[in-house]
Amino acid sequence: MGKRILVQRFGRGTSTFRAPTHLRIAPVKYPAIPIETLIRGVVVDILHDPGRSAPIALIKLENGESFYNVAVEGLRVGQVIEIGAGANIALGNILPLRSITEGTKICNIELRPYDGGKLARAGGAYAILTGKTSTHAIVTLPSGKQKMIPLDARATIGVVAGGGRVEKPLLKAGNAYYKWKVRARKWPRVRGVAMNAVDHPHGGGAHQSESKPTTVSRRTPPGRKVGHIAARRTGRKKGTH
Repeated sequence: MGKRILVQRFGRGTSTFRAPTHLRIAPVKYPAIPIETLIRGVVVDILHDPGRSAPIALIKLENGESFYNVAVEGLRVGQVIEIGAGANIALGNILPLRSITEGTKICNIELRPYDGGKLARAGGAYAILTGKTSTHAIVTLPSGKQKMIPLDARATIGVVAGGGRVEKPLLKAGNAYYKWKVRARKWPRVRGVAMNAVDHPHGGGAHQSESKPTTVSRRTPPGRKVGHIAARRTGRKKGTH
């Protein structure tokens, strides 16, 4: 009998595989202010949040409250931010979708009014307000999918900062180590065929090979469920050589 394979240990959710959320600065969430109320705030600081691909901005409102929002490209410390239906359509302002003109690039979009923001929050991400109906806005998400969102849901004007992160090479393994460590990702990821037979179903043998078909059933027991799980098709496609 072998031992538990790595994917089984993932699923147990121990501290080894749990993201270190105590390192996070704070949740990124809009304040629960009625959308009819126009309120202003000032960007106090722009911070790096470990494990997040985009910088976050600390905004202090004129009523004394503070909150964090994803920083958009062009945002600067000391900039005045407006929140509410009467706000101008300007970089970094937060408005309900009914007050935003079609074709505008937006980010940190709420799925439902006052949920704090759920969509298009990664570095370099943005959505486009494509159209409106009497009750919903049609938003084209970064994936290209179009989604209907209530008109009272709020969004930030602009593109999330940090979009060039994937273009910069990591250069050395140490950078990749710290990149994944803050997200509790097991790195480096060892291939199954490079392991011993006791450690993985693809391990062992005189040379590195799966030595058996890698397609497994959806109902395969956990220790065997590696490879092409519940594959829709197998073999070469017709017409290919």
